[in-house]
Amino acid sequence: MTDMTSADLINKLPASPVTASEADTLEPRVAGETPAEMSVGIYYGPGDVRIESRPVPNFGPDEVLVETLATGLCASEALDWYSKRPGGKVLGHEPVGVVAAVGDQVTDLKLGDRVFVNHHVGRLNSHWAVRGRFTKDPYFKSNRLDPGAMAEYFRVSAAHLRADFHVLDDSIDDAAATTIEPWSCVLGGLKQCMIQPGDTVVVVGSGFMGLGFAHMAALFGAGRVIALDFSDWRLAKAMELGASTTINPNACDPVEQLRAVNRGLLADVVVLTAPSEAAFVSARSLVEPGGTLHIGAPGPPGSQFVLDGTEAFLSEVTLNSKYSADHRDTYQFIRLLESGRVNPGLAVTHELPFNRLSEGFEMLTAAERSLKIVIRFKDRPPQSASTDAAS
Repeated sequence: MTDMTSADLINKLPASPVTASEADTLEPRVAGETPAEMSVGIYYGPGDVRIESRPVPNFGPDEVLVETLATGLCASEALDWYSKRPGGKVLGHEPVGVVAAVGDQVTDLKLGDRVFVNHHVGRLNSHWAVRGRFTKDPYFKSNRLDPGAMAEYFRVSAAHLRADFHVLDDSIDDAAATTIEPWSCVLGGLKQCMIQPGDTVVVVGSGFMGLGFAHMAALFGAGRVIALDFSDWRLAKAMELGASTTINPNACDPVEQLRAVNRGLLADVVVLTAPSEAAFVSARSLVEPGGTLHIGAPGPPGSQFVLDGTEAFLSEVTLNSKYSADHRDTYQFIRLLESGRVNPGLAVTHELPFNRLSEGFEMLTAAERSLKIVIRFKDRPPQSASTDAAS
């Protein structure tokens, strides 16, 4: 009998993930001082985010229980069409935590390890995975953290441990760790943009995700990086994070201004992170023939991103997208964090204690002078970039 390799272990995933109801029947194997009940943050609808009590999840022999230190709020969670579920949806998919308990088959982790875990993981040997589209494997979305990362504790499945679970270096603070999931999505998107050395890249929308594209585009060879937004405050943040220049459509015609600062040319690559039909039309108008238009955020259900058929053929513009981050993206982004090549702390504007979750959600929805809002579960010093320390 041959020894099983690490690749075999990663590929040997169950046909379907263990559900939360099934997990409740499992017995904890090795547990620290964990309570029976915990607090969780639940989305019921616009303006209705509650903190409620739920049982701490049980876990199996090849799983672990993580105690949450901090979780980032994601703009997608404020979209009613995306987050509303019967009975409410437990929020959170941008966690950093510490291992609180381990199953007796888990041998390479210890209590207290500070970790990041991606909320979804896919198989590495499916049809989609073999073609490099790991996040399109149907298994990917069906496997998730239990009950979610906006909770004092969450269960991590064996599939997560095999594919996308990372013990963090001390050089990565908790606030920066909450950006691993979202900016790994950005990193994956940039891989699709086909940036060539010296290319001009325009990012339409300077929210947290748009700023990630502006911040990391240079790592892929971009020359000029131009941020576009209606908020001068956000555009100033874009300059802090590495944009070469900015365009506010309230103050000028974006096409004319782009040509004025780009030797008469449009952009080689345009990234759309403002998910609306009007923003798509604007983004398409900024792409030079032969360039790339990358869809970096979903439009609402039923929205239409329309192209003229003749123009779409003659322009040779490539239209593409990337949904979520896979295990390669998170691994690579963590290495960039460790090396100091990226600084997401510049985009963390608020750090709030868990009992102020509703307030944080109001700021997220208002989308004014806030970018990444971090919800802290433990009393740990916030990073210096924060403008609203946990209290």
